[in-house]
Amino acid sequence: MTNDPRLTLAAHMGVLPGFHDLTGIWRDTSVETAVALLAGIGVNAATWAEAEAALAEGHDDIPEDVISRAGERAALTFSADTEWRLTFEDGTTAEGRGSDSLPVLPLGIHRLQAGGRAFTLLAAPHRLSLPDRCWGLIAPLYGLSQKGIGSYDDLAALASGMGGHGASFIGINPVHAGFPVETGCFSPYTPSHRRRLNVLHLAGGEGAEGPLIDYARDIPGRRAALRTQYTAFDGDERFDAWRAAEGESLALFALHQALSERHGAYWCDWPAELHVPSNPRVLAARAELEPEMRFHAWLQWRADSALSQAHEAARQAGMKHGLYLDLAVGTHPFGAETWEDPGSFAVGISLGAPPDPLGPDGQNWNLAPFNPLALRARAYAPFAETLRRHLRFAGVLRIDHVLGFERAFWVPRGLPGAYMRMPRDAMLAVTRIEAARRGAVIVGEDLGVLPDGLQAALAQSGILGCRVAMFERDNWEPPQFRAPEDYEISAIASFSTHDLPTWRGWRSGADIGERARIAGKPDEARGAELAFRATEVAALDSLLPDAGEDALHDFLARTPSALVGVQAEILLGMEAQPNLPGTVDEYPNWRIRLTVEASRLAADARAGTVARIMRGRGRSAL
Repeated sequence: MTNDPRLTLAAHMGVLPGFHDLTGIWRDTSVETAVALLAGIGVNAATWAEAEAALAEGHDDIPEDVISRAGERAALTFSADTEWRLTFEDGTTAEGRGSDSLPVLPLGIHRLQAGGRAFTLLAAPHRLSLPDRCWGLIAPLYGLSQKGIGSYDDLAALASGMGGHGASFIGINPVHAGFPVETGCFSPYTPSHRRRLNVLHLAGGEGAEGPLIDYARDIPGRRAALRTQYTAFDGDERFDAWRAAEGESLALFALHQALSERHGAYWCDWPAELHVPSNPRVLAARAELEPEMRFHAWLQWRADSALSQAHEAARQAGMKHGLYLDLAVGTHPFGAETWEDPGSFAVGISLGAPPDPLGPDGQNWNLAPFNPLALRARAYAPFAETLRRHLRFAGVLRIDHVLGFERAFWVPRGLPGAYMRMPRDAMLAVTRIEAARRGAVIVGEDLGVLPDGLQAALAQSGILGCRVAMFERDNWEPPQFRAPEDYEISAIASFSTHDLPTWRGWRSGADIGERARIAGKPDEARGAELAFRATEVAALDSLLPDAGEDALHDFLARTPSALVGVQAEILLGMEAQPNLPGTVDEYPNWRIRLTVEASRLAADARAGTVARIMRGRGRSAL
């Protein structure tokens, strides 16, 4: 089947022919999977004839990416009699003949027409500057309150307090717009729209108490409180101006939210005539729902203001970077983002992960990926705008699963998955452009099996990697952990992540116990895993003076890594981890509160101790 034109076309369009799984077994991309992935990006190749026609047709209409340094001419050469027309990012234009007459490019994304061909000119800095050595607190926004759902006000209070301790940033989970009418879909990594904000983090209403958040009770309560606040809203010229400036994108989002109130959270469950925003039925609903659209626009304005105030509170407290936000790798396939802009996403495809020992059938994350052809055709506008939105509120931005810049594992419905190549260099250039505009730091979550060359490309771009101490080893069996002085400079160092055990949970094997409980394994079945964990703990302990959290934080502070992330759960001595991957209802994911609320955390003696450790290692902003 190697001469099947459908596989040839798939390879031409970026579908990789196969991959080695973690056991070393080579897995071919099947014809069926290749055809499904091609359909997902809008290329019909179900038959040999269709594939051959698509190969003959080519895709010359898609602009060619040209990456240049800002402040230099585009790296293009064409004849002296070739006419060109350049449209700068700000809409101004220039014309001329021959590549020698092309002007110097300012920072940004520009479009060029020359000799009947189209080009996207990405004028980016060669490399982002590394930040000075510093530290910050990573905390779950949802868990900052002892009642109800944590709010942006709680975040501002936490930032003000920790700034006084010399922290340079406060890191939180994604704050993308979610599904307020669906109380069971509250994972911050399953967003409805990544360019809009989660309004459930607006303060309001009396929430339930207890160690776990009760979303089924608290979401309706908060929505009701916000509705009451809006009823008392008499209008504000600032809101009117903001709404007008946000334009059609905000209007479509607000319309989606209003329709969700009537028809449910996911647009795939709506009447078919409402699936496309341009349908006459939707246009009629838009006129009818204008009052509700205003309410949802007001909620976004409130969230925008509250998050801005939290970032400003952090900066006013002395934090150099302010907020450290997190960008989810994909978006829900039937949320507001895909409804507003369906052409930017692969259809019928989910992001996921290939088979491994924990998931022999692979993983399906139920997240829609960007369509690489659409990104190129639109000069990366959807991606650039997503970055730009976040960097309005943050000095540091973490990009989840940055491996997806190189290749993404796509899972078509009902078929095995395969890897799709992404336009890595262009996406890195866009990232550098947007970060340079704001003087921001970018962190790429680069954990897992990395494609060759990716880490070098990230480092060349000045994008920090993630160095998680439990994974930083010179040898895995027997375990031998890397000494702090051997960590990379271009990184953020931490012990764990939200998907991994806390310090105490790792030491006790709490994660092993939870997985055994969920799988129904008897106690003796976990014995071998716990025994190996004991050897891991002993190996790391050999690098520490004692087994306490303070020793761990000093270990991290000693690394040369530019940033250190102190996890609130570890600072507070908590055992339970925030999220147990591969579970839904079996574990209280994204529901566990911090044991100390935001307004009192900075006054906790343990926070003061961490601050002294960081100050002693030259990381304090004070």
